[in-house]
Amino acid sequence: MRLILQEAALRRIAPQLAPFEGKLELLAADDAGKITGGGRSFSEDDAQPEAAWMSFGGGGGRAVATAVLKSQRLAWVHTTAAGLDAPIWAQVVDKGALLTTGHGQAVSMAEYVLAEVLAHFQRIGQRRAGQAAHRWSPIPFREVAGSRWLLVGFGAIGQAVGERARAFGAEIIAVRRSGSPHPLAGRIAALADLPTLLPDADVVVLAPPLNPETEGLADAAFFAAMKPASVLVNVGRGRLVDETALLEALARGAPGHAILDVFHAEPLPSDSPFWDHPRVALTPHASAYGSGQLARNDAIFVENLRRRLAGEALLYPADPRDIGR
Repeated sequence: MRLILQEAALRRIAPQLAPFEGKLELLAADDAGKITGGGRSFSEDDAQPEAAWMSFGGGGGRAVATAVLKSQRLAWVHTTAAGLDAPIWAQVVDKGALLTTGHGQAVSMAEYVLAEVLAHFQRIGQRRAGQAAHRWSPIPFREVAGSRWLLVGFGAIGQAVGERARAFGAEIIAVRRSGSPHPLAGRIAALADLPTLLPDADVVVLAPPLNPETEGLADAAFFAAMKPASVLVNVGRGRLVDETALLEALARGAPGHAILDVFHAEPLPSDSPFWDHPRVALTPHASAYGSGQLARNDAIFVENLRRRLAGEALLYPADPRDIGR
């Protein structure tokens, strides 16, 4: 099987590929986009991979993507992307290839969510300001224990958030497309239930796939149903949120605070009101940048590669409903 991947990814997993010797022809794209393998160079047109790992770590990603879309033999693509709304994934599937995903970022993103919510609840900024001023003045804080978390999207990321928030004593309500129960959630609900769930939620976390059903989900009506001093967290996609409606809602105090890692326009324009908003904590689409993410995604890919070569079912096949069109 001819497999194409980025050179940086190949360097990381090379020792783990030893069991597959003789079964793989490896092509790697370096930071300059040059594709080589077996002692020769390939153009993006003649690479013709049967399989690809699109890890997005390091350079060479554009060359890998172009070779994938030009391949007439493509059968399988594995990606570390959590969201599949980018047009390339529809193009991959339209070529008849199987698309699988990685969940290695779930731990990183869950820790990000907990850290940012705790920082707000614990009033960390005020504590450090008091320290800098040499002011001995205890600051009361909110506890996660006893709070109600509404997790909109309960895949790998939502479940990782739920596991950690529940360990702090939070009540977990999950909005899940399948409707099937889960031990981490006290209740499983549907998107249609949001108007009755939002008024009682202390923390609302958005982590569903972006699709026609969820685009613009957090709109004026959504925010009007939220309780005062509640917290909105968006680690999904910017287009889940009506940003104008969110700014208006923040001015009214419901939600009282927004933690935003994703936006409609990225990079966020320097004149965006979100940068300096007193009720917003924002990051540059970086919630997945945990120290263990690469190793987890590497392990998932290697296991799927083993399964592919052994003729076994692969982990995490993409749901067609999540692939953007």
